Amino acid sequence: MSAIPHEKLDRIIQRFATVEHDMSSGAVSGDAFVKLSKEYADLEPTAKKALELRKAYEERRDIDDMLKAGGEMAEMAEAERPVLDERIDKLQHEVRILLLPKDAADDKNVIPEVRAGTGGDEAAIFAGDLFRMYQRYAAFKGWRVEVISASEGEHGGYKEVIANIYGAGAFAHLKFESGVHRVQRVPATETQGRIHTSAATVAVLPEAEDVDIKIEDKDLRIDVYRSSGPGGQSVNTTDSAVRITHIPTGIAVAQQTEKSQLKNKNAAMKLLRARLYEIERQRLDSERSAARKDQVGSGDRSERIRTYNFPQGRCTDHRINLTLYKLDQIIEGPALEEMVQALMTNHQAELLAQQENAA
Repeated sequence: MSAIPHEKLDRIIQRFATVEHDMSSGAVSGDAFVKLSKEYADLEPTAKKALELRKAYEERRDIDDMLKAGGEMAEMAEAERPVLDERIDKLQHEVRILLLPKDAADDKNVIPEVRAGTGGDEAAIFAGDLFRMYQRYAAFKGWRVEVISASEGEHGGYKEVIANIYGAGAFAHLKFESGVHRVQRVPATETQGRIHTSAATVAVLPEAEDVDIKIEDKDLRIDVYRSSGPGGQSVNTTDSAVRITHIPTGIAVAQQTEKSQLKNKNAAMKLLRARLYEIERQRLDSERSAARKDQVGSGDRSERIRTYNFPQGRCTDHRINLTLYKLDQIIEGPALEEMVQALMTNHQAELLAQQENAA
């Protein structure tokens, strides 16, 4: 592995020192201070590792000088060199990871959409299991979850459920959950003990803000109508449900969860903005160039990113060939972190390989 140039390390360390000085000087306030604070938080882990690596390089230079000088000091240096080389290799890898290009959406809140796929009632039950897994994982990470809309299955679970998850780094952790999830188990309704295979699709969209995506009023068609389904005194008696169609793309979203037409409109706009933002991200990023429909697949059992096999107690992610025999803990939420971290590490390795090939 080639050494990281000293000049590059010096630039990182110097920039961090400048930002730190500007923040403590009291001369910066308002939006500029907020911007500096974000840069400080982003730079701090990289600058600390860069400083550690620079000191290790200096130690190695001193050891090389002792080796050239010969004598007893050379013997000591020769014994220390392998340990130092190993530490430098580790630090270089860590710095390279920290220097990888960041996904602009990684720090954003997310809108997960979970839908039942192939498998009838069991697929809806499984979709419910997946959504509760994400709810518990979010609680484990200290994030907050709000359901935007939900269509319940006849025997439990969800035909479709859409939510907001608020928390630092939510998209960075959950973006690899997009795709078809397959379950193999004996359904509660199965009388002969046969194992059934069902599927659910998951789409994870970064929440978009007004500055991320601009939507012109002239490009929208807004329809209001009477809510359907069970409800209270006013849910089914007023035109509170809202459907918004983005005319240029044909994307339509509908909301009827709230009794207030304004609240339903705001929720629908948030969902529309997220979907348009994801389309724009995919257009700009060749690695994720597939359309949103391609991202989650059709919901057919043959397509899958992950299999949850209950009889064997295993969870297998097919993209990285990782199998964990702790399915119950994963479904409970916190143990999903091990799978998420493995996917993030694999993604980092792919980015590093691309950089090395391009060099």
